[in-house]
Amino acid sequence: MTESYDITIIGGGPAGMFAAFYAGMHNAKTQVIESLAELGGQVNALYPEKTILDVAGLPAIKGRELIDGQRQQLQQFPLTIKTGQAVTNVTQNENGFTVTTAQETTQTRAVIVAVGNGAFTPRKLNVENAEQFVNHQLFYSARDLETFRNQDVMVAGGGDAAIDQALMLTPVAKSVTLLHRRSQFRGLAHMVDLLEQSPVNVVTPFLISGLVETANGALDVTLKTVGDSGKLTHQTVDKLVVSYGFTADHQALDAWDIDLAEDHRLIAVDSTMATSVAGIYAIGDGVTYRGKQPLIATGYGEAPVAVQAIMTNFFPDRRGPVHSTSLTPKQ
Repeated sequence: MTESYDITIIGGGPAGMFAAFYAGMHNAKTQVIESLAELGGQVNALYPEKTILDVAGLPAIKGRELIDGQRQQLQQFPLTIKTGQAVTNVTQNENGFTVTTAQETTQTRAVIVAVGNGAFTPRKLNVENAEQFVNHQLFYSARDLETFRNQDVMVAGGGDAAIDQALMLTPVAKSVTLLHRRSQFRGLAHMVDLLEQSPVNVVTPFLISGLVETANGALDVTLKTVGDSGKLTHQTVDKLVVSYGFTADHQALDAWDIDLAEDHRLIAVDSTMATSVAGIYAIGDGVTYRGKQPLIATGYGEAPVAVQAIMTNFFPDRRGPVHSTSLTPKQ
């Protein structure tokens, strides 16, 4: 017998997890389907040690701690959490939608897509022999800080992620160098201010043009100035973190029997987070609308909007959400 749900949330990152919590407050029968082995999305998979500053009421919190807190929050309700399952198809029918994974098929009245930017792949370092150093001296995310303890580390990149990683490495690394191809950084003003006040050695404007392993297992990094001179210089480091961002797509959505993405990258939604398909809503970094800000805090705000819209449109006879102040957390 096919299991049926009121709401299916596809994607178990921060926004999807909070949508599940809010669905629980409505007593909606809800399942969360996450393709990764754990909940938490990119925050948990790539940046568990990153300090997150944009969650109201929390001056600063590590990514891992934030996701752990959200897991505990979910335990207040009898939600169905499914990890390690990728949704291969969503098909519309007279009762809502059929949701298909490699493991099973379920029925749902409404869907919330919370897949973020979709499949995320780091932008690779464009150096011929770079691949041979990956996960030894070259990394695309500083996921485990102990890997970099007492090491001379270079971080390459100029956005918020690069600045974040350079700053979070300073307490454990012997030294941190931040390399950028431009003299100006693209990060938020506050993060750039923190960078300027930190012991991070900033080197601009340079690109990495070569990597050679030294006799003691370190990396000799060849740096080339950006501009007409093309002057070369060298710096030896123990570890190199390349933070050029991620290429992302919604190819998984392309295989579904419904069409959501307006440009195969972002999903257009209205003020209720509704997509072009009735009964399907979308939240988080993967959606677009006028004024959209790709922040965790924004996704948290979009989650209850989508859930409330579903409950109003499809379950008008249900009472409103329980006030959070009346909940008694499980011990």
